[in-house]
Amino acid sequence: MESVTSTDAQNYFGKLLGRVQRGAVVSITRHEEVSAVLLSAETYQALLHEHTDPLADLRKRFDLRFAAMQTSKSKAGAIALFGASPDDLGGAAVKGAKKRG
Repeated sequence: MESVTSTDAQNYFGKLLGRVQRGAVVSITRHEEVSAVLLSAETYQALLHEHTDPLADLRKRFDLRFAAMQTSKSKAGAIALFGASPDDLGGAAVKGAKKRG
């Protein structure tokens, strides 16, 4: 990828635009750090079409797992949980801890 300073990008924008329209991708730096990237509309559209939602797979797996948990047994458990007293919850925690180890 070609790189130019922001000052050169301002001074030679027409030349940069011509290179980008011919397929170049140009990074524009400011204080030696890339602050922008100039690319053709065609390249931009291609990138948009390649983009996938990084959370889509996780969302799908969550929705499937959540749907699988919607049973009458799980609903009864949730009702019991929210109706439990602190002593009931403490006893269940101790019982669970003993099972594990």
